[in-house]
Amino acid sequence: MTNDKAMQIPRLHPDTIEEVKLRADIVDVVSEYVVLRKRGKDFVGLCPFHDEKSPSFTVSQAKQMYYCFGCQAGGNAIKFVMELGKRSFAEVVLDLARRYQVPVQTLLPQQRQELQRQLSLREQLYEVLATSAQFYQHALLQSQGQKAIEYLQSNRQLQKETIQQFGLGYAPAAWETLYRYLVEDKHYPIQILEKAGMIKPRKEGGGYYDVFRDRLMIPIRDVQGRVIAFGGRTLTDEQPKYLNSPETELFSKGKTLFALDQAASGISQLDQAVVVEGYFDAIALHAVGINNAVASLGTALNLEQVRLILRYTESKQLILNFDADKAGTNASVRAIGEIAELAYKGEVQLKILNLPDGKDADEYLHSHTREDYRELLKNAPLWLDWQIQQIIQDRDLKQATDFQQVTQQIVKLLKNIANSDTRNYYVSYCAEILSLGDTRLIPLRVENLLTQIAPPPATYSKPVSARKAWGSSKVSPLPTERSLLEHAEALLLKIYLHCPQQRQGIIDELEERDLQFSLSHHRFLWQQILEILSSDGETKNLASQPNLISRLQDQFLEFGSEMGLISHLFHVDEKTQKEILRTPQVVQAAIACMDLVMLEKRYRHFLELWQQTDPETEPERYQSYYQAFYAEKIKLQQIDRQRLFPITELL
Repeated sequence: MTNDKAMQIPRLHPDTIEEVKLRADIVDVVSEYVVLRKRGKDFVGLCPFHDEKSPSFTVSQAKQMYYCFGCQAGGNAIKFVMELGKRSFAEVVLDLARRYQVPVQTLLPQQRQELQRQLSLREQLYEVLATSAQFYQHALLQSQGQKAIEYLQSNRQLQKETIQQFGLGYAPAAWETLYRYLVEDKHYPIQILEKAGMIKPRKEGGGYYDVFRDRLMIPIRDVQGRVIAFGGRTLTDEQPKYLNSPETELFSKGKTLFALDQAASGISQLDQAVVVEGYFDAIALHAVGINNAVASLGTALNLEQVRLILRYTESKQLILNFDADKAGTNASVRAIGEIAELAYKGEVQLKILNLPDGKDADEYLHSHTREDYRELLKNAPLWLDWQIQQIIQDRDLKQATDFQQVTQQIVKLLKNIANSDTRNYYVSYCAEILSLGDTRLIPLRVENLLTQIAPPPATYSKPVSARKAWGSSKVSPLPTERSLLEHAEALLLKIYLHCPQQRQGIIDELEERDLQFSLSHHRFLWQQILEILSSDGETKNLASQPNLISRLQDQFLEFGSEMGLISHLFHVDEKTQKEILRTPQVVQAAIACMDLVMLEKRYRHFLELWQQTDPETEPERYQSYYQAFYAEKIKLQQIDRQRLFPITELL
């Protein structure tokens, strides 16, 4: 806000306020900010005051009121603009009075002059910028604008209709051409021209000069189609290549999107918005009929700009089509960072499109059709898929360093996904990538990613609901569930590897109880053991199987990352070997611990189903679940006695 905006506004006459209320149609006002759809007598849309996915915001034209059933916001047109823009009552009334051509009166006649000055500042800025746009358009058609016309038609391949549609023009090369036209011919005050960002004072010698010289001029408009600034592209080697108007009372780069006035209806109709990097990318798309495209004015797309776009799409689908070069990739990453919170929550359907051969939209359309581009939009990857591809790009996952760095970045990405279904999907997807085509490694990769994304809690306790249902359980408190499995499974594998005489007994116990190794790295090792047994045909003589450990270590040379998780199992000192042989109860205790964890999971599962079932409406199912979890409880109490041997001391 400028000082003019912040100045105290005189009190308005009640007649002015009432006239504004009568003329400012609620649907007309709200439609500038919210996509409204007719539903019966009223209109509905997505509430601009809180985030929602299905519309609960209603507007009644008959009552001239709005109301949100989600957040209970409500009021008339004046209150709507006040709340949305955090503006004062008088400011909003003045703006609406100007828009609907309501004569303004104040309570004190002597205050009218100051009020009219404040009211007229923005009007004068709009008028100066509109006149400047007309001047540039006229200059484009003169002999001095010939090189600009050639550039538009040859380099950009734009037709006359598109040039006129976007009001493209040319700023003459002389230093004071626009200045003299606006001041001497149109008699605009110099201060207004400076506030509009069209001229600057000279540092020496006095006077002013034009901000834009010898540049192709691109008007930047607000949603209502009024010129609020300009972008100027050099036609020489002058830097910068693109020059934008400075920040003004009307223009803020971070709150504006180029071509939104042209794209708003297209975004609403297609329920999708495309954001490109440059002016001519947006213009080229509109030229071929893709009229839901806007440009970010060369800056990183920010949250405020995204919210501005999302007003026009119910599905919240947003496709970023930035350049595929390093700068464009960085811009995409920055944009994702700005709106990551919305994207992680699923409040915006964000996709990233990189065009083939590193082209931008304008270049691509020179050699491809509108249908080609639309097909690419249709198949654009979701932002998470795109980011994962960026992480693994140019990385050799067979190299330990690259593998570790990629895994760390993937874990960081996955940790932020709030939805469990989405997170599980991407865990599996990334596990496939990290497995390098070896499907045997996928479960292990999944286990490793899940462990890093959501490490297990430090302690374990029975569910409160189970204690309430059964009082004090006789099942002994367990250590961390994963820790218990880790200890029991590792001990069993260590005994199998180093005590050949125990091997057949271990296999028999596992088969009898129908148990499997739960942790993926243990399960992977067990599969390798069984494959060796099968290939050797020695399943009947396990004790005499020679060099098992040596052969497993050789086999694991190709799986370097897995060795780090199980290599300690291949080595025991003399003391440890004596310990694991000192009683036949060790194997029973280890298997009992594995069985206990599985039974505990089943117990919790059936108890939860029982508690969620209504005995009145589903008595048979209620009784079935009751019997199931009770049976698991009895098994738990029985098997708990078998694990009294302190297996954790052996590892």
